[in-house]
Amino acid sequence: MLETFYEKLSGIHGKKKWKKFFKFIRTHFGEENPGDLNFDFDNRISRIELVQKVIDKKNFNTYLEIGTFKDELFSKINCKTKVGVDPFSGGNVRMKSDDFFLQNKQSFDCIFIDGLHHYYQVLKDINNSLNVLNENGIIFVHDCLPKSRDAQSIPRTEANWNGDVWKAFVNKRSDPNLDCYTCYADQGIGSILKRSNRNTLKLSIKNFKKMKYVDFYKNHKTYMNIIEFDDFIKMI
Repeated sequence: MLETFYEKLSGIHGKKKWKKFFKFIRTHFGEENPGDLNFDFDNRISRIELVQKVIDKKNFNTYLEIGTFKDELFSKINCKTKVGVDPFSGGNVRMKSDDFFLQNKQSFDCIFIDGLHHYYQVLKDINNSLNVLNENGIIFVHDCLPKSRDAQSIPRTEANWNGDVWKAFVNKRSDPNLDCYTCYADQGIGSILKRSNRNTLKLSIKNFKKMKYVDFYKNHKTYMNIIEFDDFIKMI
């Protein structure tokens, strides 16, 4: 409810004022800030290269992208069948992801999730994608490695923002039937394969949404199962 109130307030007072307001609230009343992480994505493989290399290696024929924005990724991917879903721009299907999955009857080899970066929506997008993922297919989840507390905070106050996508990925890391890795590239690209989890994350957490950035800061290597792309491509 508080998040909804903030978002309504932001529409009234304009971007600069609400960003300052949110930062004030976060600094004085929000979760602690343990510091920034030194993720460096410069000179690492881009999401365009990563997705295309996987499609080519696996001979995938069907590709789904959730959240196409300005087609930075969607327009560059070469695949026999491409479906890009976004309510505002890019892609070739103009609707919200929830509505798309309700009416979709197609299955896909490769799915890239980059829609609304809020825990519950990301979790829904992952679960819906798992239902339409072909055997031996792969789901990718963008923005899994935020560098700072504010980069992952809800609501958004940063230009470079990842949202709390990482919490949804940690949720899936705890599933013994899903094998999950985070490629150290392009803001952190989570990957989910429908096979036995080779490194199940065991946490006594009932509500992953309530996890704090300080947990991520201290345990991100374990939580996210971070891997270099070259190692990832060898094992898929």
